[in-house]
Amino acid sequence: MFKLVLAFILALWSAFSAEGLEKRSIDLIAAHGLISDTKLPRAVTPNSYNIKLHPYAEHGNFSGEIRINATIQHRTKQISLHKHVDLTVTALKVAQLLPADYEPKKEQSENKVQILKSNWEQVPKQSIMTIDLSSEVNTGGVLEIFIQFKGPMFNNTSEGLFRSSYMDPDTKKNKWYVATFMRPNMARTVFPCFDEPSYKVPVTLTVVRPNFMKAVSNMPLESSSDPNNYWVTDKFQTTPPIATFSMAVVISELNYTNHNVSDSEDIKMKIWARPDFIGALVNITTKVSKSIKFLEDFWGSPYPLPELNIFALPNYQATRPSDSWGVLMFKESELSSKGSWHLTQELVYQWLGALATPFWWSDAHINNALVRYATAYTTLKIGENETFNNWPTTMLYSIYYEFSKRYPHGKNTAIKQDSSSAKTELVFRMLNYTLGESTFRHGMQRFMADRQYKTFFGDDIWMSLTDQARFDKTLPEPITINEIAGSWITKDRLPVVTVTRNYASNSAKIHQRVYLRERPHDVPDQEKFLWWIPVVLIRQDKMNFLNTTPLVWMKREREIEVLNLPNADNFVIVNPEEIGPFPVNYDVDNWNKLAKYLQTENRTKIPVYTRAKLLHDAWNLAYAGDLSFATALNMTLFLKNEREYLAWDPVFTLIDHIGKHIDSSAVHKKFQTYVRILLTPLYEELGNEPQKGESEGRAHLRSSSKVFLCQAGYLPCIEEAQKAFRKWSESTDPDEGNPVSNQYICPVFKWGTKEEWEFGLQRIINFPPGRKPSERTYLLKTLAGCPNDSWKIERLLNITVLEQNGNFTDNDIYLIFSMLTGGANGYTTLFNFLRKNWEPIKARFEEKPMLWNSIITSATTVFKTQEGLDLVSELYVERQTEFGNADFVIEKALKNIREETKWSNENLPIIEKWLDNYLKENKA
Repeated sequence: MFKLVLAFILALWSAFSAEGLEKRSIDLIAAHGLISDTKLPRAVTPNSYNIKLHPYAEHGNFSGEIRINATIQHRTKQISLHKHVDLTVTALKVAQLLPADYEPKKEQSENKVQILKSNWEQVPKQSIMTIDLSSEVNTGGVLEIFIQFKGPMFNNTSEGLFRSSYMDPDTKKNKWYVATFMRPNMARTVFPCFDEPSYKVPVTLTVVRPNFMKAVSNMPLESSSDPNNYWVTDKFQTTPPIATFSMAVVISELNYTNHNVSDSEDIKMKIWARPDFIGALVNITTKVSKSIKFLEDFWGSPYPLPELNIFALPNYQATRPSDSWGVLMFKESELSSKGSWHLTQELVYQWLGALATPFWWSDAHINNALVRYATAYTTLKIGENETFNNWPTTMLYSIYYEFSKRYPHGKNTAIKQDSSSAKTELVFRMLNYTLGESTFRHGMQRFMADRQYKTFFGDDIWMSLTDQARFDKTLPEPITINEIAGSWITKDRLPVVTVTRNYASNSAKIHQRVYLRERPHDVPDQEKFLWWIPVVLIRQDKMNFLNTTPLVWMKREREIEVLNLPNADNFVIVNPEEIGPFPVNYDVDNWNKLAKYLQTENRTKIPVYTRAKLLHDAWNLAYAGDLSFATALNMTLFLKNEREYLAWDPVFTLIDHIGKHIDSSAVHKKFQTYVRILLTPLYEELGNEPQKGESEGRAHLRSSSKVFLCQAGYLPCIEEAQKAFRKWSESTDPDEGNPVSNQYICPVFKWGTKEEWEFGLQRIINFPPGRKPSERTYLLKTLAGCPNDSWKIERLLNITVLEQNGNFTDNDIYLIFSMLTGGANGYTTLFNFLRKNWEPIKARFEEKPMLWNSIITSATTVFKTQEGLDLVSELYVERQTEFGNADFVIEKALKNIREETKWSNENLPIIEKWLDNYLKENKA
């Protein structure tokens, strides 16, 4: 991953990535938290809901009623269903519907209904209500549960039943709208129900609205009451079986335009927005029609509802679009953006999630992964790939990094859920390649045909693919997709495959083991990890990148041998196009053949994804200690003539990784010179300013190369930044705001003058309380994290830690310590500052263990060389009894630094020797 400073800068350079988009899909963290949730007893299950809702937008509350038709599965006298504690029950009646041939006694009503006495209570600390009946009801009995209720709307968050407002540009008056966002388990905040994904039942919804507003739900309108009344009652057609989280309603004064989907008269589409914003959505219908047409073919199933309503909601606060069935809600900026990724993803959910629904939250990650893959696949196939054609490389680099750690994810559930889902998405991609697109697509159609309007388990997907592969004979028996997928998705690890060729016999040994980058490689039980690995092999004498059928499957075998390879003059490539999510290592001779070939005009015969993979694999394997850095650096030589941004994409991450590791050594300046030689021709060719109509890939390449050139001391970049910075420093009131683009601040603070850095310091000290706090945070990050001069950092530490300047909070100090770990100059200066001022620092932080642990961690744990190890060891001896609750930090730091020192001792001489030759050849 990028250093904190560089990642921060790159984000502000608007470098795009599919990874950022992926996080907008189903809220995996919420779903993960529900896996262990207590399931409702299955003694009573719903058959249908009849719901009436009456929101009062101006007052921020609502009332309603629900009739639940339910069946008794096991003899019981208690009903349990979900109801949020904020939802107030105002009336309750339970009746048993009697058989048609039931003959009532004289004292009973002629109606085929028997009223059951009941009372209810809220389960403490749970969103569950229990209804106790006066007598038990036998298995097979049918109940009608009638509940009246009222509750508050959400005002500050777009969840449950919420309201929001916007300013009408004509009348200058505030206008309200009401909408729902039920995912994952917010339906219980709107009405009592069986709020679990496994309960899919038809719903009939009635909504009461003011006559000047319009109501929209999952299904078309069936009837409306007299529009001359202030309150109009809209009844909607009954839905197919639907999960509660897929339900939706929107009540608003927004305008709409009518369209047909995919030239079909059967599917009506409406695009809703403010009247003055609808013009920005003219291309939405084309995008939607193309995606739906493709998805209908992909799933082998038509769009499942008669209507599709798409909203651009003003002041929509949700962090992601709403993917309710037939009702999609977006932020205005998202819906008007030129990309189609978000739209396509929400459309994929219309089938997977709504039409076929995971039985329980434990299968949400597989649902999410398949949605992500189907979204990517669709977006690429329909040609809407301009913002998306770095998929899947960015995602691959992230999961390679995460799963190769000694302790993947740490304690971060968010990272774990996202990386695990990304890995499963890549397993679907691998299966699409190895089974063939036809088998994969027909397997998906088989699955959807079987599970539509129902629920599914993850194994249902794998079984459908296995059955289809058996039918198509694209998977050797007795292999099953369940086995293959299980070997990947159940492990928080990835394999590395090593190909060692025997050039005399034209054969090779192929070996698999756990892929580890962080040192030491002492992960327990790593010998037990084995995967089903498809060996797709490309040979130089018969290059065919279209044939992705595996030469052989490694059936959870440690090592296999393959025969009949090309002669010694030809290279081989295993796992081209990143078909499987694993890096591949080769013997040195094969690597050298690849490096030489890539430097020829024939290099484009190797697709750009594979060129990027070879480069990325080589660097990461070298970083892990599995390949010589001389070999890895040789793999960058072809970049001199490379202009495809996908091939360059891994370079920036890898420059950062290596730069961070060696920036405390004498080799670092030579490495920075290498970076300037590597990137300067590229940047000068791209030009400093965007060109009309250029691709986002080209813009991304320009911004990334510029950031790294600035970091490496590229003089034109520094001069440009200083020139722009002067607009701020010479302004009459610099504290009013920053008139300079953020991209210029870090280069100035890193390479600029004392006066420029001091100017930045004063802007933080004098920061007006009325400005956005995020602007101050950015400025403080760059002020601490960017400088190349130790005195700047020391001055900042003196002011904040020793002088205790009141303009800096404890959180500011914590942030400064964190930023100083981004480079050797930062953490070395912090270490020297701590050592020199130990007593006053310890006295100040004695009652603030968070800051004490933070300064010890930031000052001692990031060293990479023997010199750093000596410094930290000396401090530990000097102050051995004084670390207090940070004692474990220093002990862990010493262990890690020993490993990093070992790495430096082994690799820095090799890197330096290669750089010396490179700089000599380039006359640097």
